[in-house]
Amino acid sequence: MAVFSLKFIGFEMTPTLVEEANFPASKLWKVILSALFIPALLYSFVVLAMGGMAPWKEIAAMNMPEPELIARFGLPGILAVLAIVSGLMHAFTTLMGFWTSSARVLYGASQLNQLPKVFMKVNRYGQPFWANVVVYLFSLFFCYFSGDNWVQYIYAISSIAAGIVYFISCLDVIRLRKLHPEWKRPFRAPGGNFVFGVGMLISVWLIIGACMELDRGGYVSLGLFFALGAVVYALAAAHRRVCGYQMRVLTPDDIGKE
Repeated sequence: MAVFSLKFIGFEMTPTLVEEANFPASKLWKVILSALFIPALLYSFVVLAMGGMAPWKEIAAMNMPEPELIARFGLPGILAVLAIVSGLMHAFTTLMGFWTSSARVLYGASQLNQLPKVFMKVNRYGQPFWANVVVYLFSLFFCYFSGDNWVQYIYAISSIAAGIVYFISCLDVIRLRKLHPEWKRPFRAPGGNFVFGVGMLISVWLIIGACMELDRGGYVSLGLFFALGAVVYALAAAHRRVCGYQMRVLTPDDIGKE
């Protein structure tokens, strides 16, 4: 279930692309909840449909359950083709979510003087050029060290990283409420800090559950992932010192200025 949470990456796209959308901040909760509950409904139908076609142990042993089940029951072959196409579309859109989010995180970090200004360079389509190139190179590096289990490792390690980010985000909200109660907030989560406390507990479970999906090679890849992050952080800190950059801290006064 912890790794399955990554299937809901669509809700993460909302805050990542919020600067590129013309949508009131006070109503973003509707977009986020839609991105959570619509896939949940779809996945429930798929799981129930497949679960009724064969024992779960047989399904777990299949390499491609949908086409194999279609062949077993003698259903039209076009359904198998549609199942494969749907699976490819799911994979491509999931990877697009990772890619888009990562490139824009690099772009945003560059805006805040956390990374070199080169990551703010965009192409004629308005897309961050060097940020996309770096994400591509890091993806190749990760897949190379992950071997044959790269898909499983990507899902598990991404879930671990997501759990860490969710935990820090919830903690940040609680801390900012205490440090800056005067800040104007377009939306307040119902339940107050209790909701964010529950979010932190769920984040811990995501980390633990995703770690349970990794074998020894997965932990090696995870270690390389964090080691590489530490190197990038150290290089970025050195770059800021050399260039005399001061990291920017955004406040509500910055809304709409960039």
